Parts: sequence; structure tokens; C-alpha cells
Amino acid sequence: MHDLTRCVHHPVVDEEGYASLAVPTHRASTIVYPDGASFMARKHRGFDGYTYGLHGTPTTRTLEAQLTELHGGVRTVLVPSGQAAVTIVMLSVLMPGDKVLIPDHAYPPVRSFCADYLEPRGIAYGVYDPMIGAGIADLIDETVKLVWVESPGSNTMEVQDVPAIVAAAKAKAKGVLVGCDNTWATPLIFKPLAHGADFACEALTKYVGGHSDLLLGSITVKDLVLRQKMKEILRGFGIGVSPDECQLALRGLETMGIRVAHMGRISEDFARRLMGHPTVERVLHPALPSCPGHEIWKRDMGRSSGLFSLVLKPVDEAAMSAALSALRVFAIGASWGGTRSLVAPQAVAQDRTATAWTDRGPLLRISIGLEDPDELWADLGGLFAVLAQVPTSQAA
Repeated sequence: MHDLTRCVHHPVVDEEGYASLAVPTHRASTIVYPDGASFMARKHRGFDGYTYGLHGTPTTRTLEAQLTELHGGVRTVLVPSGQAAVTIVMLSVLMPGDKVLIPDHAYPPVRSFCADYLEPRGIAYGVYDPMIGAGIADLIDETVKLVWVESPGSNTMEVQDVPAIVAAAKAKAKGVLVGCDNTWATPLIFKPLAHGADFACEALTKYVGGHSDLLLGSITVKDLVLRQKMKEILRGFGIGVSPDECQLALRGLETMGIRVAHMGRISEDFARRLMGHPTVERVLHPALPSCPGHEIWKRDMGRSSGLFSLVLKPVDEAAMSAALSALRVFAIGASWGGTRSLVAPQAVAQDRTATAWTDRGPLLRISIGLEDPDELWADLGGLFAVLAQVPTSQAA
């Protein structure tokens, strides 16, 4: 064999006795075949086989299988982000003339996708009160093909009655599909498929990845027909995920249980301690009786992750900026679920159409990480100290 050929052809090495706890990272674009007949028959391998790197490698299959087991489904589809998980579901089941219902607290890009992409293409959308429960039946007509839920809402924390919404949707003559964004809860706290949902979606970017260094989304189903439709959409758009991202997610999964449990305990403790704080108007945390949907949380979940929100008493933008700048342990940034604690002001009123948002003060979203809880509490104290210096007339 010529040296140039040796540079290209890798030798086969003995793997006898080699075993690792780490999942290997299989990178591939081209998938090779042992003979001509197998190449000619590649279309028969289906979506569970290997035909091209875009459609999966053993690394991506491992992550899919692990998420499928956690959710109690039959298959999981991986996509490049949590937002993509939502949009791929919608694109796979909605056609012109159909309608999707989304909750008023939905992740804002979901609403934008419905308004800016679906609606111009003849797919209608409606926005409903997230606390509607079984009342969703009154909004479902023959055009509604999908009801979307996000429980709790990732900004305002309303916990939706998923079983009641599913029951109302399935009671219709042809049965309406239900998809659930389960990112806050993860399958460790809530399993949407076990409560009748058709799609369990997550932004793996958050708690599964757990280290703020990857972008991935997942969709788990109990119906292979639904998986088939989504895979066809992904193939048509040429969308795949990186095995490197999947390997990071697999590593994150190993510690997710401990991380989420710790973050949930701290978030509940902080939420209770912040009730009645002089600079806080309301604390939005599903574990608090005052949070919309608390009884549903207690019935269906009973545990928390690390994300909650505060409605602060009115302050102007300059005061809010100064208070955020005083933070030393919390970082200022979007996303959540990583090891670093984060805060991020969120605009809410402008995204509400079915339910009015009447609070005048800013909403501050808090994601608890893995820092020392006493240092985190002291850091929040510094933020509140700056806000407390704002004169009443300036804040009004």
C-alpha cells in the first residue's frame, strides 16, 4: 500500500478488553457500506438505521434512547434547539386550514412563529388563558389540530392542568393532538406522555446539558407515526444535530438528577424567604400557594426545578440597570438550567393578548445554579439594596 493510501485508510485495531463508561462521540457525514447490495438497499434501513451522518450516529441514537426511556415514550427526535422542537411539531401536523392553540404565557418566539410563519401560510392560531383547564373544549372546533401547553410558563410560572386539557382535546370526534413544553420540569418531575400528551418537548440546552455550553432540543412520542412525520420534515429541511452536542448532553444527563434536586430546594427556599420583601410585589413559584396553578403542581409534580420569577415594585430602567450591575455572583443573561445562577428582566405585558398583565413593576426571572446558597442570597440582597434607594416618586 502506498503511503498516500496509508494516510487515508485507518488500520483496524484490537478493541478486546476495552470498555469505557463514556459514550463515544461518533462523527460522520458519509456512512459506508460493506458491499454493493447493502448500498442499493439502504432505503430499507429506515429512520432507525444508519444511512447518512445527518440522520444520526450511534452517539445521537444513545441520547435519543435515554430520553425515550426517561419520558416513557417509543422514540425521541433530536433537533438543534428547544424552539426547533416546538416548530417541528407544528410543521409536522399542521396544514393550511388547520389551527393551533397556544397559551398566553408561551415562550415568545413560539407566538412569533405562529404569527409570522404559520399564519401567512394559511395556518391559524389562537391564544388561550393558560389556566383554562377543561375550558379549552370551548375553543376547539373542527379546524383545531394541535393544542400547545407550556407548564409552567417559563416567565410567569402558571402551571397548566395538562390532564384536563388532554381529556378535553381527546374528547373531540377526531381527537386533537396535545404537545407539551416540559423544559422546566424535565422528565424527572413531570412526564407529559404519562398524562396523555402526544409530544413531550424539551430544550436540552437547559437542565439536560446543564453547563450552558450546548444547544439542543428533543421531542419524545408514544406514536411511531408522529415520529415518522417529524423525521420526514427534518429530512426535507436538511436538519440534523451534532454528535458533539449530543455527547455533552449525555454527560449532563448523568448529573441532572442531583443538580435539579439541589436547585429546586434552593429555589423553593428563596421563593418563600422573598415573600413579603419590601421591594418585591409578588413571588411567582409553583411551590407557593399564591402561584397560579399551585394545586395542580402539588397534584402532578410536587417538586421544583431552579427557575422562578419575581414581580418587583415599580422602578425605572436606570434603577433596574444599576441593581443588576451590583450583582457579583449571579450572572445577567438569558437561558437557564446551567451551573451558574442567572437573572434576567423579562417584558411580559407586551406578549399578553388573552389575559391582561396588570403588574406595573418589572419581572425578574431567577435561575438558581450550584454556587453557595448563602453567597447567592447575599448577592440578591445587594440587588435589593440598590432598588431600595430609589425614591418613591422616581419609581412610580
